[in-house]
Amino acid sequence: MIGLPSFHAIAAMVVTIAMFVAFVRGRMSIEIVSLLTIAVIAVGLYFFPLEGTRPIDGLALAFGGFGHYALITICALMVMGRGLVVTGALEPAALFLERVFKSNLQLGLLVSLLIAFSLSMVVNNTPVLVLMIPIFVALAHRGALPASKTLMPLNAASLLGGLATTIGTSTNILVVSIAVDLGMEEMGVFHFTPIVLGASLIALPYLWLVMPKMLGDNRVTDTSEKRRFHTRLRIASESSLTGQELSAILPRLPEDIRFHDEPTGPLQPQQRLHISGTHSALEDAVRVLKGELAPSWVLERIRRESDAKGQDINVVEMTVTADSRLINRTLPTSGIADLHGVAVLGIHRPERVLGEKDQYSEGGDLRIVEGDVLLVMGLADDLERFSRSDSLLMLEGVRELPRKSKAVLSAVIMGVAVFTASIGIFPIAISALAGAILMFLTGCVKFDRVGRALSGQVIVLVAASIAIGRIILESGAAAWLGEALSLGLQYLPPAGVVAAIMLFVTVLTNFASNATAATVGTPIAFAIASQLGLPAEPLVLAVLFGCNLCYATPIAYQTNMLIMGEGSYDFGDYIRTGVPLVVIMVTSLSVLLAISYGM
Repeated sequence: MIGLPSFHAIAAMVVTIAMFVAFVRGRMSIEIVSLLTIAVIAVGLYFFPLEGTRPIDGLALAFGGFGHYALITICALMVMGRGLVVTGALEPAALFLERVFKSNLQLGLLVSLLIAFSLSMVVNNTPVLVLMIPIFVALAHRGALPASKTLMPLNAASLLGGLATTIGTSTNILVVSIAVDLGMEEMGVFHFTPIVLGASLIALPYLWLVMPKMLGDNRVTDTSEKRRFHTRLRIASESSLTGQELSAILPRLPEDIRFHDEPTGPLQPQQRLHISGTHSALEDAVRVLKGELAPSWVLERIRRESDAKGQDINVVEMTVTADSRLINRTLPTSGIADLHGVAVLGIHRPERVLGEKDQYSEGGDLRIVEGDVLLVMGLADDLERFSRSDSLLMLEGVRELPRKSKAVLSAVIMGVAVFTASIGIFPIAISALAGAILMFLTGCVKFDRVGRALSGQVIVLVAASIAIGRIILESGAAAWLGEALSLGLQYLPPAGVVAAIMLFVTVLTNFASNATAATVGTPIAFAIASQLGLPAEPLVLAVLFGCNLCYATPIAYQTNMLIMGEGSYDFGDYIRTGVPLVVIMVTSLSVLLAISYGM
């Protein structure tokens, strides 16, 4: 029989439950709930300090999460993940995936799941999903599997991959850091990877063969008409396609690409092909045909100025107004590149207007008319000056081009950081910080764009979770809960204890924050291990695993919400597909933990 918890323990549990309820109700944002939690702890401990402490110590406990090395590590990993995205380092995998999908839909889905799983082992799964979601939506529009049948399995596969290493998710880092604070030895990056791989052998077939059939054909359709741009693509002198017939290359080109005045005979260096297509299709055509959409000297000058000034290259759409000097001119006679240092990649004009006479000059170039939309590339200041000087209306949707010259460098930085941490040369906090610093120094991530890499929501949530974890531990609430749970768990076999803890944390993480569930569950698992005389590590791993089994609700994890709109999912889709996956993972992970630790 156990006694009643102390006043501070009761208060700590009430604050924790209130935070869980606030997250579930969703009336306030995660940031507001997290900051209110920190404020309540700070004020409460100031007026009612813990036994043997000063009021000022409560402030240090409440706000200590903002300086915790786990939060710093998470932020550093976010920066490195951002570097991989903005440099296009992940694009080769995405392009390979698209080619596989074209050959076989089911094979494409399997390869997609394996790629998402593998990348998420070393990269936070959020940038992986951000890069791959547009690919799957585009594939759905081209007649492949509906996005609703691919995004949910893809998200689950990335979460499985993130579960496999200590750096796969921010939650893993949090659990490991709390366990170290409690006296456990620090785990290496791949410490529990074999256990997760074993469970994934059961889960991945479910994601591949079963989950898509449980989801409806609610593909997302784009009702807005995508603009098609006419341009002259120049075959580069060094292109390997020189001498080949266009008919042999057509199967490798996007379906959106159309050829006007299709050439006969082999392709020749500097040959100009009149093509049209969407912006993304034109980019693919440039890559396949090894060509350029504007004179090479203009493109080279833009790239040189970008490197010299440290500015990103943007692509923007501009509408020609009635006052523009460009009307009735062609691109070669407009002098745009000489005057403004920008490159016009293509011209959009409705097909019904293109059928009218006198649209083209004697050289075959399209004459610019009022209402045309120009696709323009350049630096931000040059684009603004061009728009103002030539009476153009800049449309919304400026796109920054990936800094592809830094792609290999960013991948090497990430690889070295992960490798040095995995073999124990440096702690993950040091290797991640060093990697983030190198991303800044080498220009892979811009200092003025670091806000896009860091998530304020994650920062305050982790800080609040650390504060909750500390108050649960230092108030005695963790010890009391551990003693209460151990009374019921003492009649279970060790594998049952592991499964019960994992299931308990899984329920919490699907209806609240996985970071908060981690900080609450880790000290409880540690206390249960002490009460029952079991090794602490498998029970702590049960908490770590349970915190990542966030498949059953859209609020459980940020990528769950990320795919919700693109796949037109509702709450029932998550429950219907996520609950069986939770059962599979809890069962298999519990058995594998018991076997691995001789329990």
